[in-house]
Parts: sequence; C-alpha cells; structure tokens
Amino acid sequence: MVELTAPAPKDVICDPASGTCGFLVAAGEYLREKHPALFNDAPAREHFHHGMFHGYDFDNTMLRIGSMNMALHGVDNPDIRYKDSLAQDHAGDEEKYSLILANPPFNVDDVNLKKVENDPRFKTYGIPRNKSGDKKNEKGNETVPNANYLWINLFATALKERGRAALVMANSASDARHSEADIRKTLIENNLIYGMLTLPSNMFYTVTLPATLWFFDKAKPDERILFIDARNIFTQIDRAHREFSDAQIQNIALISRLHKGNRAAMIRLVDGYFAQGMQKLAENAPQVTAISAQLLAVLDDAEGREAVQALEGQWQGWHTLEAAYARYQALPADRPTIETQNQAQRDLQARIDPFFAELHEALKALDRLVRQYEKTAREANGTRGIGKNLKTLKDALETLRAEVRDAESYFGHIHWLQERFPSAQYEDVTGLCKLATLDEVREQEYSLNPGRYVGVVIEEDGKTEEEFMEEMENLQDFLSKLNDQAKELEDVISQNLKQLVGEHE
Repeated sequence: MVELTAPAPKDVICDPASGTCGFLVAAGEYLREKHPALFNDAPAREHFHHGMFHGYDFDNTMLRIGSMNMALHGVDNPDIRYKDSLAQDHAGDEEKYSLILANPPFNVDDVNLKKVENDPRFKTYGIPRNKSGDKKNEKGNETVPNANYLWINLFATALKERGRAALVMANSASDARHSEADIRKTLIENNLIYGMLTLPSNMFYTVTLPATLWFFDKAKPDERILFIDARNIFTQIDRAHREFSDAQIQNIALISRLHKGNRAAMIRLVDGYFAQGMQKLAENAPQVTAISAQLLAVLDDAEGREAVQALEGQWQGWHTLEAAYARYQALPADRPTIETQNQAQRDLQARIDPFFAELHEALKALDRLVRQYEKTAREANGTRGIGKNLKTLKDALETLRAEVRDAESYFGHIHWLQERFPSAQYEDVTGLCKLATLDEVREQEYSLNPGRYVGVVIEEDGKTEEEFMEEMENLQDFLSKLNDQAKELEDVISQNLKQLVGEHE
C-alpha cells in the first residue's frame, strides 16, 4: 500500500484505525529511503516530526504501543490519540489529509444508524441501510448492517482535493449489493477509485477472510480504474500463512507505476535485479568446488565423476555471464531511450536463461545418480551401512539446489516482468491486470472485483512427457521407501508386542 501510494515530504498522513501504527511507520521509513534530503531542510524536517503523522484508535493499549512504535522509528511528535472514528463527532476532519492508509476492522455491525446518518463524513456518498425493518428497528435502535462502507465513506470525505488513500477491505465489499451497491456506484461515478488489488488468501495472522486493497486518487487523470489480481503472487511462510516478498511488492507496485507512465521505473527495477543476481552468483561460485568435492567423495566412479565435473563446468559458465553483464553496464551512453535500454536488458536476460536451464539439467543428472546410489546400496546392504554416505550426498545436493535457487530468483523476477511487460510499458495482462473503462465497469454493474475484469489464464506446468514420467518414477521410489519403512516399523511393533505378551504369561 505504501509503495503504490508513494508518500511525499509534504503529505499529511492519517490512519483512522491505527492500532500499532504499522502503516504510519512504513510511510515514515519509505520517506527516509526515497526522500532523505527532506531531513536537511528545516521546515520539511519540522513537518515530518510534528505535522505529518496522525493516528486514531479507541483501544488505549494499542495507542500506547503505536506511540512507542513511532518513537522507536524516529518520529518525535506524531499525533497519536484516542478517537472512535465511527462514533465520535469529528468536525474539521473533512478534506484534511492528503494520504490515508488504513486496515479497519471488517464487517462491524453494531454502529447505531442515528449517530451517523446525518454526519457529512458518512452521508456524502450514502449510508448503508438494512433491506427491511427488524426487531432492533422497532425499538428505535437500528444499526448499520455493515460498517465497511462507513469506513470507505470516511476515507473518501477526509481526503484533500488531490488526496489519495489505500485501505484493506473484505472481498465482499467489492461486490456488496443493495444500499452498498448504490454507494459504490456513487464513488465510481465521482471518479474516486484509482484501483483495486485482490490479495492472496491467508495473508493475515488474525483474519482469515480474503481481502482486497482499495486505492483512491482525487487527482486521477481519467475515469479508468486499474484492476490487479495478485492472488497467485505470494511467498508461502508455513502451511497456513503467506506473505509478499520485498521483490513481489516491487513487482506489483511497478504495474501502477507503468500505468502512470513511469517506464523508467521498470528499467531501474530490472537493473537492480541484475546487480543482485550477479552478486549472488559471485558469492556462490567458490562454494560449488567444495560441495563438488563432497559429492566426489561418495560418487567416485566414472559416471559420478563425469556428472560432478559437468556441473562444475556449467557453473563456471557464470564467468561468461559476468563478462556480458560488464559490457551491459558499460553501455549507458549508447542507451539514450527507454526502448534501447529495455532491449539491452532483454538481450542480457536471453543469455542468462540458458545458463540456468543447463544448470538444472546438470542437477537432475546428479539427482538421478544419487537415487541410483541409494537404490543399489539398499539392495546390497538393506537400510544399514548407507546412512552417513547417503546423508552426505543428499545434503550436498540440497545445498547446490539452494545456491541455484538463491541466484536464479532475481533473474526469475526479471523474466516475470519482461514476459508480462515486454516493451517496458503498461499493457493489460490476462489473469493479472486490466485498465477498465467506466463503460466496462457499468457493464459489470459497478462491481469492483478484479476477477471480473482481468480474466483467467490457464498455465501449463511446463513439463515434457519425459520429465513427467521421471517425476512419477521419483514419487514411486519415494512411496516404495515409505512402504519399506512402514514394514520395518510393523515388524518392530510386532516383536515388542510378542515380548510384552511373553513377559506376562
């Protein structure tokens, strides 16, 4: 959210549901990284420490944590205070902030309608209402059916004339019907919505509901809305949780930057990936010789030596890439336009892709030898006598795979970007992003669900028939080993039971 909204030194930033002030801290860190010169300017520095950051919450514990968090991150005097954003009267908050960042609570259903229905912060775009009366209405205590659109209204009315906002909202709000659909229509027709980004599932530790990021921009140049479906972009932390890596955040943010015409941003991002990838190759290269020696200590026959030497030889090919990268770095004077810079990057990447493809083939050959070694040893000695050597082989092979993954990941990001934006400029990408016109949104009955616009891409796994059969053989071998282990355990349990019964006879 911070990357896509790009906080600026003159911004007045607010989080009306601030909690621990995570968004405000992130905005401050972004400014320190992207605008370090602001701290050399006395008025800008004063604004940063005493006028930029505003956070409100009704949980006093969170307010104390949030204040401490801001202090620990070097903000001297932020405005962090008690305020119930949905219940209290806050005259003067209209059009006060240039940037709002928030993750408000989802689906709150206990806000009293009478407290908000005449509040200009909420009624400007419409108040969510129940479809029909209920028992609470009979007692004169009608509640708003869902506060999601109260929060959305709050952000829209609190923005300055050219302000922008980013908020986390439950997926259901993107397609909500009845009175909420009317509010959404009004927001769209008033041209407040800049973009929508669907998040992967399991991105939050405390909330399991799927979520979407909403982006407002009162200064957007046209009526189109940018839809991004990021459900398939994530890093798996554990079985139940996911996150965006720093690179994935940059890749997603680049879509918005390209849409705004900032093509140079892609050139800079790809340049950074090249630099990180080449540095990682240089760091890993010396370790390959040591790991190869471990492999040769066990795979000491002719076939083993040939496979290890093939891997070493392929890895040494990185020196050729190093030379190509040096030539690329020496070319800036000959790359005066985005087109020529982009082409130079594509040419360099075209030399890198085969290097990793051949490296993977060499690793596959080694993997086959290790599995054959294990199979032969088991047939000759059973499960005894092969543990240490087999562990040495498997550890060495896994280390090699990790070294390759480490280096390849940076070039993988380049490949991902160049495949989707080959000209280093924005274009609609099926399954990822779509710049929808107002007429297209009207055709979808003002839905803001990115899935309705970006479409679906069916991706093949990229395996050849031979690779598929090899994978099946690997799985069969693995299943066979599990069955062997199960049989051994069964024998041990049976023997223990016999001994136990015998002791009691």
